[in-house]
Amino acid sequence: MNLDLHPDLRVRQLAIGTERAPLLVIDNFVANAEALVADACARPLTVRSRYFPGIRAEAPPAYQQLLLTRLKSALLECLGMPDGTLTLSMCHYSLITTPVQELVPPQRIPHVDSFAKSGLATIHYLFKANLGGTAFYRHRRTGFESIDEARRAQYARALDQEHSGPAAPAPGYINGSTDLFEQIAKQDGVFNRMLVYRRNVLHSGCIEDSVPDPNPSTGRLSINSFIDWAPAS
Repeated sequence: MNLDLHPDLRVRQLAIGTERAPLLVIDNFVANAEALVADACARPLTVRSRYFPGIRAEAPPAYQQLLLTRLKSALLECLGMPDGTLTLSMCHYSLITTPVQELVPPQRIPHVDSFAKSGLATIHYLFKANLGGTAFYRHRRTGFESIDEARRAQYARALDQEHSGPAAPAPGYINGSTDLFEQIAKQDGVFNRMLVYRRNVLHSGCIEDSVPDPNPSTGRLSINSFIDWAPAS
């Protein structure tokens, strides 16, 4: 597969909440996004994980190479790093398929992808229907918008207490503010748009409580990546 950046690629640099965590919004990311959808439809999306409410398959090497090389300067700027080595610890086609009634408690609330400040996550939307974007949250009780190792224990204790009380999240995808979390930012899911953000910010997909479409060509398909940073050798 041959991939290149879209000639009309557009990058906006935003900040999330009071903690001002960086957020990149990249519109028109790849020149032929339809080829990625066709590639996903030809692959067996079967991989499941503990937290993602759906199925996955590895994205093509050409996509991974494009992400790490052609966007390197923007990714480093998002991390606040002048230089360094970027590697991918995950780069998968992802398709939401889990019905509301089958969601486990961690899938009903915002999450972080890691506790390290030096890691990035990306989501590249590959659907054209109105299937929701991505939102970012503040935990009301602690005031945390991101969770690092220093906050991890306090946040876990607060969640344990809340999940055993009357405000425990009911079955369903979170899609807006709740008694436990305040939505502080939101980006719509636009075809061929990519979001880039730090992996330790609280976030969640904006997903309606309906039966997910399991067809990659019409369902909530995206490519999700985890990018790790290391100092230049």
